[in-house]
Amino acid sequence: MNSEPNIASSGVSDPGYRPATPQPFYWSVWRELWENRSIYVAPILVAIVVLFGFLVSTIGLPERRRTVLLFDPAKARAAIEAPYDMAAIMLILTAFIVGVFYCLDALYGERRDRSILFWKSLPVSDRTTLLSKATIPLVVLPLVTFAIVVATQLVMMLWTSALLITHGMSPASTWTYVPLFQNSFILLYGLAAIALWHAPIYGWALLISGWARRATFLWAILPFLAIAFFERITFGTSHFASMLKDRLMGFAPTAFAFNMHSVNSPQLTPGTYLSAPGLWLGLIVAAVFLAVAIRLRRYRGPL
Repeated sequence: MNSEPNIASSGVSDPGYRPATPQPFYWSVWRELWENRSIYVAPILVAIVVLFGFLVSTIGLPERRRTVLLFDPAKARAAIEAPYDMAAIMLILTAFIVGVFYCLDALYGERRDRSILFWKSLPVSDRTTLLSKATIPLVVLPLVTFAIVVATQLVMMLWTSALLITHGMSPASTWTYVPLFQNSFILLYGLAAIALWHAPIYGWALLISGWARRATFLWAILPFLAIAFFERITFGTSHFASMLKDRLMGFAPTAFAFNMHSVNSPQLTPGTYLSAPGLWLGLIVAAVFLAVAIRLRRYRGPL
């Protein structure tokens, strides 16, 4: 009697059979999404609050719109577009805050709840783990924010259009001064520019997350505050504080060219942005922070 297993019936020897290829990076990213729901829950909650505030603010909108349309085109566009810009700014700021606190807890949380012993037992390298965590604020959060901002602005525009129509007014002014497709492209470009510019901030937060034994937020900000304060009281200058300010908001003048007297959208300047020394210096610093964080995870045990 033949006791050998029927391999052919299992499909292993079938022509065209290909064993599943492990994808540790892909599943590591999904793991972060499964374990950190705030990545998408927090922006959604902020979007709901923004929409509620917008709905309240539309009381008396038709009368205000009639007055606004009497302004010159630049002022009319600024007035009509303001709520949509504010919604985008609120959600972008939320994404930045979520990204920073996610990074501060990414490695610290593993050591605190001792799950690091389990994750290190898997055939996933420390480099893959850290890169998957860095992908969240650099790629995933911008994409999530983009989708939520576009959806929020679309709901705002549809509500405004319905409100104007019920009062016998044309909604064309909303769709003319707030071009959704064009603004969406600008938003996606802006989110990418912001993420790359803030890369060293996220890298620093990951490094602190892997090093600090407690109070990661304080350890992340106190050294910079101490240096800025020391420079100010010792030399009477604020170059370090200016550098920190540039790292937070310096992407805008390099990624965009603003014309306050034009009704057109801000001009995109990717060439200027990509040639900015601050961008590449920041990316180099971020890479160094990630390399140190990888080494820390390799040798750091649970708290």
